[in-house]
Amino acid sequence: MSPRHNRPRGGENPPERDSAGVDRFGLERTEEWQGEDWKVRQVSGASAQGKRYRCPGCDQEIPSGVPHVVAWPEYGGVDDRRHWHKACWNAKDRRTSKVQRSRNAPKY
Repeated sequence: MSPRHNRPRGGENPPERDSAGVDRFGLERTEEWQGEDWKVRQVSGASAQGKRYRCPGCDQEIPSGVPHVVAWPEYGGVDDRRHWHKACWNAKDRRTSKVQRSRNAPKY
Protein backbone atom coordinates (compact mmCIF):
# COMPACT_ATOMS: atom_id res chain seq x y z
CA MET A 1 0.00 0.00 0.00
CA SER A 2 1.33 3.44 -0.89
CA PRO A 3 1.29 6.39 1.53
CA ARG A 4 -1.36 9.11 1.26
CA HIS A 5 -0.47 12.27 -0.61
CA ASN A 6 -1.95 15.24 1.27
CA ARG A 7 -0.05 17.90 -0.62
CA PRO A 8 -1.14 19.12 -4.06
CA ARG A 9 1.11 17.95 -6.84
CA GLY A 10 2.90 20.50 -8.96
CA GLY A 11 3.63 22.97 -6.15
CA GLU A 12 0.94 25.46 -7.17
CA ASN A 13 -0.44 27.78 -4.50
CA PRO A 14 -4.18 27.84 -3.80
CA PRO A 15 -6.05 30.92 -5.11
CA GLU A 16 -6.42 33.88 -2.74
CA ARG A 17 -10.21 33.91 -3.20
CA ASP A 18 -12.60 31.40 -4.71
CA SER A 19 -15.93 32.00 -6.46
CA ALA A 20 -17.96 31.76 -3.22
CA GLY A 21 -16.16 34.76 -1.69
CA VAL A 22 -14.05 32.68 0.68
CA ASP A 23 -10.43 33.72 0.98
CA ARG A 24 -7.64 32.62 3.26
CA PHE A 25 -8.84 35.04 5.95
CA GLY A 26 -12.43 33.81 6.13
CA LEU A 27 -15.85 34.58 4.74
CA GLU A 28 -16.42 38.25 3.98
CA ARG A 29 -19.83 39.85 3.56
CA THR A 30 -21.23 43.34 3.03
CA GLU A 31 -23.74 44.93 5.43
CA GLU A 32 -25.37 48.33 5.43
CA TRP A 33 -25.05 50.45 8.58
CA GLN A 34 -25.49 54.19 9.09
CA GLY A 35 -26.24 54.64 5.38
CA GLU A 36 -22.92 53.13 4.37
CA ASP A 37 -21.84 49.71 3.10
CA TRP A 38 -19.47 47.90 5.49
CA LYS A 39 -17.28 44.88 4.82
CA VAL A 40 -17.59 42.39 7.68
CA ARG A 41 -15.30 39.43 8.32
CA GLN A 42 -15.40 36.78 11.07
CA VAL A 43 -12.04 36.21 12.78
CA SER A 44 -11.41 32.88 14.47
CA GLY A 45 -9.72 32.73 17.84
CA ALA A 46 -6.74 30.89 16.36
CA SER A 47 -5.94 33.72 13.94
CA ALA A 48 -6.22 36.33 16.70
CA GLN A 49 -3.37 34.95 18.80
CA GLY A 50 -1.07 37.48 20.45
CA LYS A 51 -3.21 40.50 19.63
CA ARG A 52 -5.65 42.49 21.75
CA TYR A 53 -8.21 44.97 20.47
CA ARG A 54 -10.72 47.36 21.99
CA CYS A 55 -14.33 46.86 20.89
CA PRO A 56 -15.95 50.18 19.85
CA GLY A 57 -19.38 48.83 20.80
CA CYS A 58 -18.78 48.20 24.51
CA ASP A 59 -15.34 49.84 24.91
CA GLN A 60 -14.01 46.64 26.48
CA GLU A 61 -10.88 44.77 25.48
CA ILE A 62 -11.07 41.74 23.20
CA PRO A 63 -8.45 39.36 24.64
CA SER A 64 -6.03 37.40 22.51
CA GLY A 65 -7.47 34.20 21.05
CA VAL A 66 -11.14 35.24 21.24
CA PRO A 67 -13.22 34.97 18.04
CA HIS A 68 -14.62 38.34 16.94
CA VAL A 69 -15.75 40.43 13.96
CA VAL A 70 -13.71 42.90 11.90
CA ALA A 71 -15.71 45.61 10.10
CA TRP A 72 -14.68 48.57 7.95
CA PRO A 73 -16.36 50.91 5.46
CA GLU A 74 -16.40 49.43 1.97
CA TYR A 75 -14.21 52.19 0.57
CA GLY A 76 -12.12 52.61 3.72
CA GLY A 77 -8.52 51.68 4.23
CA VAL A 78 -6.63 49.54 6.70
CA ASP A 79 -6.79 52.28 9.34
CA ASP A 80 -10.61 52.19 9.23
CA ARG A 81 -10.89 48.56 10.37
CA ARG A 82 -12.49 48.02 13.77
CA HIS A 83 -12.56 44.82 15.81
CA TRP A 84 -15.91 44.13 17.51
CA HIS A 85 -17.27 41.43 19.79
CA LYS A 86 -19.77 39.49 17.69
CA ALA A 87 -22.63 40.36 20.08
CA CYS A 88 -21.68 44.05 20.03
CA TRP A 89 -21.68 44.12 16.21
CA ASN A 90 -25.10 42.44 16.14
CA ALA A 91 -26.44 44.98 18.68
CA LYS A 92 -24.83 48.08 17.13
CA ASP A 93 -28.20 49.60 16.19
CA ARG A 94 -29.52 49.24 19.75
CA ARG A 95 -26.55 50.91 21.44
CA THR A 96 -26.35 54.56 22.39
CA SER A 97 -23.83 56.80 20.70
CA LYS A 98 -22.10 57.72 23.98
CA VAL A 99 -20.62 54.64 25.65
CA GLN A 100 -19.10 55.37 29.04
CA ARG A 101 -16.34 53.31 30.56
CA SER A 102 -16.45 52.07 34.10
CA ARG A 103 -14.12 53.73 36.61
CA ASN A 104 -11.61 50.90 36.59
CA ALA A 105 -11.40 50.60 32.79
CA PRO A 106 -8.06 51.56 31.21
CA LYS A 107 -7.92 54.94 29.46
CA TYR A 108 -6.43 53.71 26.16
